[in-house]
Amino acid sequence: MEKIESSITSAGGFTGRRMAKDKLFKAVMVFGGLSVIIAISTIFFYLAGVVAPLFMPSHMDEMKPLAVPSLAGQSTVHLAMEEQVEIGVRVANQGDVTFFSLRDGKPLLQEQVALPELVQATSFAAGDLRKRAMAFGLADGRMVLLKDDYKVTFTQDPKDPTKDIRSIAPGLVYPLGTDALVVDDAGQALKRLAIQHDEDGTTAIAQTGDDRLLLAYFTSESDFTGESVTTERAALHELPKLQGEIDQILLEVKQRDLYVVHGGRFISHFDVQNKDAPTLKQTVTVVPEGERVTAAALLSGGFSLVLGTDKGHLVQWFQVRDANNKNTLTRIREFKPMDGPIALVAPEHARKGFVAADDKGGVNLYYATSERLLIERATGAAPARLAAFAPRANAVVLETTQGEIRSAHIENEYPEISFGSLWGKVWYESYEEPDYIWQSAAANSDFEPKFSVAPLTFGTLKAAFYAMMVAVPLAVLGAIFAAYFMSPKMRSVVKPSIEIMEALPTVILGFLAGLWLAPFVDNNLAGTLMAIFMLPFSFVITAWIWHLLPHGLTKSVGQGWEAALLIPVIILVIWAAVQLGHPIEAAFFGGDMPRWVSNELGWSYEQRNSLVVGIAMGFAVIPTIFSIAEDAIFSVPKHLTSGSLALGATPWQTLFNVVLLTASPGIFSAIMVGMGRAVGETMIVLMATGNTAVMDLSIFTGFRTLSANIGVEMPEAAVGSTHYLLLFFSALVLFVFTFFINTLAELVRQRLRDKYSSI
Repeated sequence: MEKIESSITSAGGFTGRRMAKDKLFKAVMVFGGLSVIIAISTIFFYLAGVVAPLFMPSHMDEMKPLAVPSLAGQSTVHLAMEEQVEIGVRVANQGDVTFFSLRDGKPLLQEQVALPELVQATSFAAGDLRKRAMAFGLADGRMVLLKDDYKVTFTQDPKDPTKDIRSIAPGLVYPLGTDALVVDDAGQALKRLAIQHDEDGTTAIAQTGDDRLLLAYFTSESDFTGESVTTERAALHELPKLQGEIDQILLEVKQRDLYVVHGGRFISHFDVQNKDAPTLKQTVTVVPEGERVTAAALLSGGFSLVLGTDKGHLVQWFQVRDANNKNTLTRIREFKPMDGPIALVAPEHARKGFVAADDKGGVNLYYATSERLLIERATGAAPARLAAFAPRANAVVLETTQGEIRSAHIENEYPEISFGSLWGKVWYESYEEPDYIWQSAAANSDFEPKFSVAPLTFGTLKAAFYAMMVAVPLAVLGAIFAAYFMSPKMRSVVKPSIEIMEALPTVILGFLAGLWLAPFVDNNLAGTLMAIFMLPFSFVITAWIWHLLPHGLTKSVGQGWEAALLIPVIILVIWAAVQLGHPIEAAFFGGDMPRWVSNELGWSYEQRNSLVVGIAMGFAVIPTIFSIAEDAIFSVPKHLTSGSLALGATPWQTLFNVVLLTASPGIFSAIMVGMGRAVGETMIVLMATGNTAVMDLSIFTGFRTLSANIGVEMPEAAVGSTHYLLLFFSALVLFVFTFFINTLAELVRQRLRDKYSSI
């Protein structure tokens, strides 16, 4: 009796411990599952949080009036700000220059431009905003060139020696000296003027009082102290007379192209790169009859013209190279119109944005590349007649028709981003047509960033497609044979060997693909393509020959060892294809198939192309798919196959109707896991392709993937810049894509499991 009670107590204690272990294990599993969900959600929300500012709307404060003293008997011809948005400058038509505080409008300094005595200023022009050059045209055919200058100094704070006090001293400088420069030898007044100045020289385009259009080019030299400047006029030409009244003269920053708006509807384009032989290239009608150009400006870099009309329309034009290799001024895009006639167009200093104002008081901020209307505002008073951006485009100052000066702070960090610019075709400056382009940096500051993620996404899918084309047939068919037909002894060698390949660093595969496989394929392109085509047929032919051999001979090879006989067949076929490739190239492709593909077919060909990447990435993905698929097939219960064979089904019928259906969820999972690895692969793509962001389905061209782009450009991206955030956006796109594919795969796998679980 005591023994029975002891046994019951012992059994109860064992059951209690087991239940405790079950509860503990359940808690650990729940904790692990929730941890995975939390980790994935954290990654998603972190990426989304970093990327979110890209898609936040731009903001402009209300226009704040500044109490800048009014001009007596003069009108403002130019407004500007220094980089720190602390000091503004107003230039009057007779040479009075006022530097004022952008905080309250209080004048800080007033200067008079060094105009010749008793000579009236008749025109004004401002050059490139970043160089700050401007000039006054005079009544006697001369001009004076000057700049607004801001000297920044730091002094120790007397209250806190660890801090410095910044002070900005505004003033005027004369890069060509204070002497007026002769533009018109006839001494006619300069009615209109356009100038550009740099270290190499200064170009001035002037319309004189008798309606001649003159080009003058000046060069200068400084003495060894840099204080004395000697300037001479190196060229002077009269340009052809144009139809109608000249409305505006625009000279691009590199002093190569001149655009003259005339007759209200026309723009004449002059090539003035050769100052000794300027030529009229074309005259274009830019608005329909009944409409007139009322404002025009060159965007940063000088490639694009933005025209505003009396109908409130805003249109961008720039030169496009046509089929005859000739540049033609072309209408590119139109922006959302304004309510009234356009009164002014003012560009940003370093980006493709601009502000436009109409005669009804509207002030709109646009960005050309993304074709966006960013902000709609009103002056809150009379219409604006002049406007200017801060150098960093974080503020704008304008003057109304009543002489009142107003300013506003702007938050507009990422204007170039829109759905269209990220995923659609964009017509970039100097391109022949709209295209998908990723080009995040260039050698000069006139560069127009090109941030289309479409070619990167396309490259990611292209890489995965070609890798799966190689990996799926080999891995799945190999898994079927290894799990169902291969002898246990051979399987014990083959399966671990393939799984060891999975641990091989992909940088090694990329290294071999870039330095050995790519040159090999390039030198044996015909042989490589023949080998790919011949190998499947060689397997079928070998199987047919094996079937014809005497039974005694085939029986001597152990069951499940037949696949080993394919090894010499594969080696022989590849060797034969390579040997036959060169004579075939010589006979049909001029001895050089890659060149023939480029010249005769017109296809782009790169040595490091999609074929090379497909082979290399395919071998990187094969172990993953093979291992999971083989386990799924091998795990099919033996009683199912035995029952099928006992009922009279052949091994092949059993394979197709029982084994593959039962293992289909696992096989499908293997393929999707392999695809996930192919989508995220970086090193093979970096080392085995040209890494060019192009959208081309050709197997002979390279590509750039999202992951490879992140790996290449993240170290060079400025933190917080558009480029930097777009790399995080690329990571978010990869994350969402893989999450969507995995979710879809899980749904399909579950349906397959539910459908075939009753077999």
